[in-house]
Amino acid sequence: MPVAPETAPLQYAADAVNAVNAVNTAGGLDVLLWVIVPYVALVLFVGGHVWRYRYDKFGWTTRSSQLYEKRLLRIGSPLFHFGILVVLIGHVVGLLIPNSWTEAAGITEHTYHVSAVVMGTVAGVCTLGGLAILIYRRRTVGPVFSATTRNDKLMYLMLTLALVLGLAATVAANVVDEGYDYRTTISPWFRSIFYFQPDPELMVGVPILFQLHALSAFALFAVWPFTRLVHMLTAPLGYLTRPYIVYRSRDTQLGSRAPRRGWERVR
Repeated sequence: MPVAPETAPLQYAADAVNAVNAVNTAGGLDVLLWVIVPYVALVLFVGGHVWRYRYDKFGWTTRSSQLYEKRLLRIGSPLFHFGILVVLIGHVVGLLIPNSWTEAAGITEHTYHVSAVVMGTVAGVCTLGGLAILIYRRRTVGPVFSATTRNDKLMYLMLTLALVLGLAATVAANVVDEGYDYRTTISPWFRSIFYFQPDPELMVGVPILFQLHALSAFALFAVWPFTRLVHMLTAPLGYLTRPYIVYRSRDTQLGSRAPRRGWERVR
């Protein structure tokens, strides 16, 4: 319900008090995992991107390895990017949009649950499959492996961990068990972080796989700015206005044409 202007300060003060009480009543480990860790990760995520753009602007790139190998890249890259795009859209809808909004749009809880499980599972499998191909390519193709940095290895490790835990949590909760409605616990907790009114108690009874998935996601956010994942936040708009690039070729075999005496006619 909307808050009346004359009662808004009192409502905000009450919300702040409730947030403080929720933090105080939670255990020390819960505060560490579900309040401190998320905020530290978000500070590193935002501050890291600012630092990277300020001091490493030329390193803000994907460091493409397409010149070294194309066959596996043409399969793994589209598969991974398609899957991760659907995964991100699903997380935005599931975590940021409250139940009341989807119900007001005419989407029942059953319809949302079935759609989320089916699309999430398919997208997760596509993402993991594409990532597996990219990792195999990076490990087996010599020039690509030589261009792999420690940050790349850390990125692949954290990304794989978050994806595996997320897919495992989805399958375990909705295929093996009867299902788990994370929008009543994880989603409100996630939104409370951005309201600066964190409620760690919401995460106390959450299944362990979902907890591990959330922690692995924040760990990924913490290292994100220092890896090639920064390219996700940029778009090559400069390509629309840059001048054409002229490529010149030369004889495949130097000295293949016999030299001629005198001047040559210019055509």
